[in-house]
Amino acid sequence: MPGGKNVSGRWRGKKAASKGGASMYPADDVKTPLMRYRVPKKPKLRPSIQPGTVLILLAGRFRGHRVIFLKALSSGTLLVSGPFQINGVPLRRVNQAYVIATSVVVDLSGVTVPDIDDEFFARKEDAKKTEEEEFFANEAKETEVSEERKDAQQLVDTGLMEAIKAVPLLDAYLRARFTLRNGDKAHKMKF
Repeated sequence: MPGGKNVSGRWRGKKAASKGGASMYPADDVKTPLMRYRVPKKPKLRPSIQPGTVLILLAGRFRGHRVIFLKALSSGTLLVSGPFQINGVPLRRVNQAYVIATSVVVDLSGVTVPDIDDEFFARKEDAKKTEEEEFFANEAKETEVSEERKDAQQLVDTGLMEAIKAVPLLDAYLRARFTLRNGDKAHKMKF
């Protein structure tokens, strides 16, 4: 039987290293990757989040801002816009775990949402610099917004602004930031 000795009818120990084989074992355990056969599914959209719903962002650069949900992307993230003219929030991808859905819904029938997917938000890679050039580079990197993004933002904002003007006080509601103060009980609030 391979792997050990047969002593008085019982199997004990490990097989001795054969001549020419490795007599030493690696000091650290080498982990082999597990085979994964599961294909991840697209996350389900919460029932409270429908196109046109006003959402409150909970994290990131624009936390506390109210935005309008436009559509769900193929990766499961949400496509939202401020609109940019009102509160400065551009077209963005947001994970639905980091938003609160409110009961306010904007009619999106007049809004044309361009064919935006996750590749729209992919960053363009710059030419590689050597480590020395990166180390001595004094100028700050300037990020420029592409014309494609500007056109898409303008197209969405024009439709959204008309829909917002149709509802009284919605403009001021979207401009106002969401904050919690001492004594506010978030779990008892109705959004």
